[in-house]
Amino acid sequence: MMVIIQAKAGQIKKAIDQVEGVLRRTRGVKYNEPNNFDLGTAERFIAEFDNITALAGLIAIAMSSVGLLVGGIGVMNIMLVSVTERTPEIGVRKALGARARDITTQFLCEAMTLTFLGGITGVVLAILISQLLLFLIPTLPASIPIWAVLAGLLVSIGVGLVFGVWPARKASRLDPVECLRYE
Repeated sequence: MMVIIQAKAGQIKKAIDQVEGVLRRTRGVKYNEPNNFDLGTAERFIAEFDNITALAGLIAIAMSSVGLLVGGIGVMNIMLVSVTERTPEIGVRKALGARARDITTQFLCEAMTLTFLGGITGVVLAILISQLLLFLIPTLPASIPIWAVLAGLLVSIGVGLVFGVWPARKASRLDPVECLRYE
């Protein structure tokens, strides 16, 4: 059973106390026993909803972090394969005077370009899905703010930078003589 009451402005606490007293007498709850009913206010419902929303946000962040980690490891592996396949090219560049910093920059830029293109693909898919949802359910607010697009692209570039460091450093430390002999 649910009873809805409305209190005068500024007298919510007093109204809750009165309703609690009436319900305790009506339900036969003794003085030393806890309530066998629940009283809820709009503020309490809002607080519970905020807690649920915060928990859902934390779960989304955790899932996204795992996805970024897996994607970053994938980028790192692709870049390591690229370094291995391009070892003769690295040897030629070093023999012609390329510094370790030049090689590092080249591979870091490649990793960041790769993840930036992945980020662009993700943003385009998100916009298409958003438009599809708006078409199917016009009352559903399904817009993507520009800050979310920029944040997504920056995070994807950051993943490329972080996970591209090891392959880029590995490429920059290769010996040019060994690279030119590599088959």
